[in-house]
Amino acid sequence: MSRRSVLFSPGDRPELMRKAPNSDADTIVFDLEDAVSPARKDEAREEIRTLLSDPEFDPEAEVCVRLADPASDLGVILEDDDVRLDAVMLPKVSAASDVERTAELLAERGHELPVLALIENAAGVLAAEDIAAADATDALAFGAEDLAADIGATRTEEATEVLFARQHVILAASAAGVDALDMVFTDFSDSEGLAEETAFGLTLGYDGKLVIHPAQVPVVNDAFTPSDERIEWARKVVAAKEEADDEGRGVFEVDGEMIDGPLVTQAERVLARAEAAGRI
Repeated sequence: MSRRSVLFSPGDRPELMRKAPNSDADTIVFDLEDAVSPARKDEAREEIRTLLSDPEFDPEAEVCVRLADPASDLGVILEDDDVRLDAVMLPKVSAASDVERTAELLAERGHELPVLALIENAAGVLAAEDIAAADATDALAFGAEDLAADIGATRTEEATEVLFARQHVILAASAAGVDALDMVFTDFSDSEGLAEETAFGLTLGYDGKLVIHPAQVPVVNDAFTPSDERIEWARKVVAAKEEADDEGRGVFEVDGEMIDGPLVTQAERVLARAEAAGRI
């Protein structure tokens, strides 16, 4: 499955939640944390449960809820047996035990769902390897805004103040074999800036990006979908690799480029992303 774009939608705005699948986001996240004021948490839980229990609500996108209070949130949302919920997102994860506890709460209610763990504080960055390796973890998501607030950093357009943590999340996710989701770009009116930041996240190795507005989805999806030229290159590399294996050669040539193991891995990743995006 592909998580190129992960769109947040406020849990207390049912009209926006019902529109969210129309954005073409790969994952939609109904938010019970930052997007909902404390006074409206109970109302938001009920709104989400009502929507997820509606048989007419059956989007192609992965359906996720960002929990604020896992015990209280899951107690209400999973009250009905017929809810459509594919994953949960856990904010401010500081240790693997946070993921494990959420998995236990889900199991108590008869559910086994993947957890998308938000790494957005200093403790979470330092424990990212353990968090990624937890059985229920299916993705690490990097939260730059909360991390900057936690460590007292000043956010800049260049984002150099969070670059180490941003790369550390990639390493932890890659080592554990789970998805890595890049940070939010807060200015949803700046498509050019979003495209530049998304492209840089792709070069770092991210698999997708968190988005806060439907207008950001096509920009992000386009960035994380390989071009026709890139797909054709990858196909040639994989085909040439099979021929080289038959001949016992470890290094081979494709269109004048010498290809070895790391480039083969890149080609296989391009084809996997293209397949997940429905391009092949």
